[in-house]
Amino acid sequence: MKFLYRFGEPAYALVRVMSGLMFLAHGVQKYFNFPTDYPYPPLNPLLYSAGAIELVAGSLIVLGLFTRPAAFLASGMAAVGYWYGHGLNSFSPIVNGGETIALYCFIFLYISTAGGRRFSIDAMIGRSSKGSGLPSTSIGGA
Repeated sequence: MKFLYRFGEPAYALVRVMSGLMFLAHGVQKYFNFPTDYPYPPLNPLLYSAGAIELVAGSLIVLGLFTRPAAFLASGMAAVGYWYGHGLNSFSPIVNGGETIALYCFIFLYISTAGGRRFSIDAMIGRSSKGSGLPSTSIGGA
């Protein structure tokens, strides 16, 4: 399966962009009732804060700008959201309906360690080249 190594960077960029877009969509729904109404009105201060983080951090993750801090903030918000909205009902995400937010937490935690990488504004301005956290993609394993 060595032929797949060359697709590591584009696949990572796709995961970063798509997870950022899906996270952003939650904020858009909370603030703008698009593409469908937010099902739990009215928003309380905690949900307003979550929506703001989803809008801003999601946008930054998509662009790959300030990727590490944005993803770290998004990961923390997802962890709080999991425990506040789901984890108090049951520990298991399968039982409490928190699979999506639990995945966001760990995907964004990984992105916060890996950075924007290639195909990001961070890479274009030279902020993402050191300490990426991703394994080498060379075939020799160096």
